[in-house]
Amino acid sequence: MKIHPILQRAFDQGRALKIISGLNNFDRTRVAATVKAADLGGATFVDIAADRDLVTMCRQLTNMPICVSAVEPEKFVSAVAAGADLIEIGNFDSFYAQGRRFAAAEVLDITRITRSLLPEITLSVTVPHILELSEQVQLAEALVEAGADIIQTEGGFCATPTHPGTLGTIEKAAPTLAAAFEISRVVSVPVLCASGISNVTAALAIAAGAAGVGVGSAVNQLNSEIAMVAAVRSLVEALATVNRSRIPV
Repeated sequence: MKIHPILQRAFDQGRALKIISGLNNFDRTRVAATVKAADLGGATFVDIAADRDLVTMCRQLTNMPICVSAVEPEKFVSAVAAGADLIEIGNFDSFYAQGRRFAAAEVLDITRITRSLLPEITLSVTVPHILELSEQVQLAEALVEAGADIIQTEGGFCATPTHPGTLGTIEKAAPTLAAAFEISRVVSVPVLCASGISNVTAALAIAAGAAGVGVGSAVNQLNSEIAMVAAVRSLVEALATVNRSRIPV
């Protein structure tokens, strides 16, 4: 599967930045604010709920590639028909608070069903952080064999920082950074490091082997569009400091 040229270029440079509005966020005002901030701030692409109306609205707000997220394969079909450029199985964070857990076999089944429904679309799949790290690596390999074009890591939900400030920020990102490090060494597709990532840890994600980062609450939970744009720009600037060609593999 050929990845959108804008995304491929950003992945190659290790500067891909996905801004996430939330898989269960159907508030048009909030989604629009997040998308506008992502566009103005210089993000690479946006990730919204797999909803036809939201895709139509976002198409009017930005020329950036639009990713749609869901865990029900059938939701992707209408979203893609409305103009989504790629699809994401995940993000799972919003389900953990409800007590729902995604086992490796279920994620793999969803991936296979989705790929059969949409064989040509670029497909990203999140590897659940609730799995042991070795299981995450095994699942990532299986997902690529099943047709995943991008692997996304997560982990912010399970991280409990014990220190304030920068040290706590790094602690929060540690699980997803560890997953990115291990997975990027066994798969040939781009790895997107998400959950708990900030402008402090974005560059660390690239150094760990990721081709880009996904950021949600650090942007979409802000109450001012100006602050949201500033947060996106700080992430873009952090990624710009990394020279991926000089990172040993």
